[in-house]
Amino acid sequence: MPLRDHFHPPLSVDRHWESLHAAWSGSLADALNRVLPEQYFAEEQIHSGPSVEIDVGTFEEAESARSGKRQDGATATLAAPPWSPPQPEVTFPAVFTEDFEIKVFSTRAGPRLVAAIELVSPRNKDRPEARRAYAMKCANYLYQGIGLIVIDIVTDRHANLHNETMQLMQAGPPTHITAEAQYAVAYRPIRRQGRDEVDLWRSTFTVGQGLPVLPLVVAADLILPVDLEATYMDACSRRRLV
Repeated sequence: MPLRDHFHPPLSVDRHWESLHAAWSGSLADALNRVLPEQYFAEEQIHSGPSVEIDVGTFEEAESARSGKRQDGATATLAAPPWSPPQPEVTFPAVFTEDFEIKVFSTRAGPRLVAAIELVSPRNKDRPEARRAYAMKCANYLYQGIGLIVIDIVTDRHANLHNETMQLMQAGPPTHITAEAQYAVAYRPIRRQGRDEVDLWRSTFTVGQGLPVLPLVVAADLILPVDLEATYMDACSRRRLV
């Protein structure tokens, strides 16, 4: 099935791209779980922003509890926390990544992340700070020796997050790809003869073209083919886009 443009009319008006990304994440996780050995499992994970968020109502209730009074004037029964930190010395603005990702875990020594597939979203590309945060996350995976695939089918933002990741890792122009292209890249962090290296498999495509099969490196002795075309078609079928 050829790639469709989910970020411009008419399709962007009729369907939400977030739903396609969520369905595709599930299709990729399902496909991996069908072939992963017993000691591995894949999960799709979708989240936006930090995992810690202050709920104003809860915060006010906690403050009332510390003072011994509820907002309605009654005596509070909520137990105070054992310890509360002082006010922060400095607060600065930050950008947290929006994630549509599939993670592969090994259960040999407790759940340990060994590989990941990332689906790029428009928010990941819309500002320099967002692009830098996303590149830092991808680079961090590679520095930890985690196999990675990045898939970018976003057509309404033209920044290239693969190139930004390579620049952050101080890799040269031969590692880059065409800035305006949609693409998918597989990365294998590996140590050869005492040298730490990253192997790349790059594929560029445009709307109307098919999607590639790329390798996902789970372990030194376990590399799985990830069929982006088949999983994309499955996701589109599940969302009645075909």
